[in-house]
Amino acid sequence: MEIRSISSDEALPIRHEVLWPNKPLQFCKVDGDETAKHYGAYLNDELVSVASIYMDGRVARLRKFATVVVFQGRGIGSKLITHILNELVNNGAESFWCDARATAVGFYKQFGMESQGTEFIKSEVSYFKMDVSLIPVTI
Repeated sequence: MEIRSISSDEALPIRHEVLWPNKPLQFCKVDGDETAKHYGAYLNDELVSVASIYMDGRVARLRKFATVVVFQGRGIGSKLITHILNELVNNGAESFWCDARATAVGFYKQFGMESQGTEFIKSEVSYFKMDVSLIPVTI
């Protein structure tokens, strides 16, 4: 597996296929895509997982993270998130957060993320805000 930077246009088809197949392709675009950092995980030169990071100072927000269905459950997404977290820490980010689909809360907990607040609905899908501090704990 290879992880590399991609464009938002490269991420768009997978976002659409996995996250919002019943919506128009344009629904999968995000304000800020032009300045966000987009990552892609490739298997044999095939893009199979995408994630986008939107920075606000030292706070990183994950949006539109998706792995093609036939490649889910193989650890590809976990490796992609681990790669992103390591890069964020190395670049001085202090926190990492996302709006996690309720069905994915367990996935994000494996990275130390915790639910904040109560469940909410966006476009008929249940979500929880989740976050984790990236500042090393010193004793």
